[in-house]
Amino acid sequence: MSTLLRLICCLALACLAACTRIDPPEAEGRLVVAVRETPAFFRQEGETASGFEHDLVTAFADSLGLKVRFIKAADSQELNDLALAGRVHLAASMPLGNSQLQYSTPIRSLNQWIVGHSDALGPEKMSDLAGQTVEVIAGSPLADTLRGLDEKSRPIVVEVPGVNEMELLERVAGRKTALVAVHGIHLDLGVNFHPELEPLLQLPGKLEFGWAFGGEKAGELRARADAFIAATRADGTLARIHDRYFGHIKRINAEGIAKFLDDTRSKLPNWRRHFQSAQDLSGIDWRLLAALAYQESHWDPLATSPTNVRGMMMLTEDTADYLRVKNRLDANESIRAGARYLAELMEQIPDAKDPDRLWLALSAYNLGMGHFRGARSIAKSMKRDPDVWYDMKQVLPQLARPEIYARLKSGAARGGEAVIMVENIRSYYDILSRFEPAYSSPYPVQSALSVNASPR
Repeated sequence: MSTLLRLICCLALACLAACTRIDPPEAEGRLVVAVRETPAFFRQEGETASGFEHDLVTAFADSLGLKVRFIKAADSQELNDLALAGRVHLAASMPLGNSQLQYSTPIRSLNQWIVGHSDALGPEKMSDLAGQTVEVIAGSPLADTLRGLDEKSRPIVVEVPGVNEMELLERVAGRKTALVAVHGIHLDLGVNFHPELEPLLQLPGKLEFGWAFGGEKAGELRARADAFIAATRADGTLARIHDRYFGHIKRINAEGIAKFLDDTRSKLPNWRRHFQSAQDLSGIDWRLLAALAYQESHWDPLATSPTNVRGMMMLTEDTADYLRVKNRLDANESIRAGARYLAELMEQIPDAKDPDRLWLALSAYNLGMGHFRGARSIAKSMKRDPDVWYDMKQVLPQLARPEIYARLKSGAARGGEAVIMVENIRSYYDILSRFEPAYSSPYPVQSALSVNASPR
């Protein structure tokens, strides 16, 4: 009787598994994708999702003529289980290696790091890890890497559930734990918010990640994914998506981040309401305006350059006259004028998509619209897209070359400085978005300004 009962249970489970398997994407009418919410690759705030994997998967779905439904998994093990059970068409950000699944060609490979606090003594060589406690995200393949170390180097591995990589790094920054293991991309992001983080040891080997397929017709979908990935590498789409989320994160060093965080605590409270008032006026997130002002003047309302660019938003005389600014050294007047000017610049780039339109407008804020238009014409001649920031950041430094600026009415320009300025502002904005609350303005915030919000 017990044997019969076991048989019935097995049949019931098999039927349940069969019932939960989804049809192929075209029959299902959408591409169902399992993801893990991670600061680097997928994050969701309300109804808005973003991140490297979000954009890449959405582009793949577009190539199939389908919409995407994302299913969030708790950890890598659940991603694996969903793919194996055929409950999703693919699982994103999967470490390669399970022989029961089919994988796309690798999309990225990541270094693995032991991270500690810069003020604490940490391991200097692999053998120093022996017996020390290292925390990792629950279900992370980093746990397998650590447990696979030679016995003389093997630490005590603690898998922490219910946290993401940024929260794990915060535990080190707050001295709640001594050592953690994370991938290099999360370390780079974490240092932007916690400059006291110290990379101590790079673990051996790299982890390769791709998309995993385990459902019906997995091989067919994998082949289409491989063709798509190859095409995005060839046409630059993959590089542009990577740059959108990670192109700026290593621009400012730890000392610069620490100084910015100090100034955020000591200086920003004096000017917060002025930036929020400028958001009311322009519809631009006050934290972006504050990031721009910090890049321009370090929140010094009396700042003056050798070329007589002045004030909190460092307005030229011509720009101030155009905006009818009476006193460039009046912080409130300067902030409101700078916000209006940036909003106007964005309106002059109507064909660019968000958030590229914002980043392009910020470069025009630095260069002036004459030089910016010249750079756009040069971009076209170089077969670059003038409405895409990734392409324009390659073009702008060329404005300092005689053979290039000789072709422009506006003459030479320090386009490389404009690139640095934009990338710095992106970093400052990430930090402010993480630590400063959004302001509920009666006016809608520009959609471009919410896309690159800080990892949570």
